[in-house]
Parts: sequence; C-alpha cells; structure tokens
Amino acid sequence: MSNSKIKIEVVYALPHEQTLLKLDVPPASTIADAVKFSGLLEKYPEIDLAKSKFGLFGKLSKADTVLREKDRIEIYRPLIADPKEVRRKRAEEGKVMKKGGGDI
Repeated sequence: MSNSKIKIEVVYALPHEQTLLKLDVPPASTIADAVKFSGLLEKYPEIDLAKSKFGLFGKLSKADTVLREKDRIEIYRPLIADPKEVRRKRAEEGKVMKKGGGDI
C-alpha cells in the first residue's frame, strides 16, 4: 500500500463553536494519539486526555482504542446538569402546578 496512513475525523463541539478536523494518522493510532495529532489539546486546554470521555460514532470508547479507516472520534464535554435530577425537578413542578388548579 503506497499510503501508510488512515483517514479519520476528530470532532469537538462547544455551544458556540463546532470543530471537525479530517486527519491522516499512522495505522495502529489510538484515540489519544489522534487527539494529540489534531492540535485540539492546545486550542482547547479544557480537554484532558485522562478525564475527558471519547466516542466513535456516538459509542463511548476508551482513549486507548485503536482506530480504523474512516473512524470519527467525538470528544465529549462534561454534563452541566444531571439529566435524572432535571427530570425529577420537572416532574415535581408539574405536580405542584396540577394541584393548584387556579381560582374557582
């Protein structure tokens, strides 16, 4: 094979900005390697290879996962709020509102 690189994409999204980079990386590169090659660690210092979560096409993956041709790495940000807690609060508010029923 004349080209000894594989083609991948690295994606990182913020509320106001989305970054999608297409890269050629050596075979047997890992998610962590690709994130380092992408330059995103310098541009976004909040990305921490030890703490951040990563995915391949929406499936949670470890940083040491070996990449294949055309993989898309997604770098996930921490959640601002716990979804279960938000749903619980909404449900409580809904119950309170239903009990009131307004003036008769």
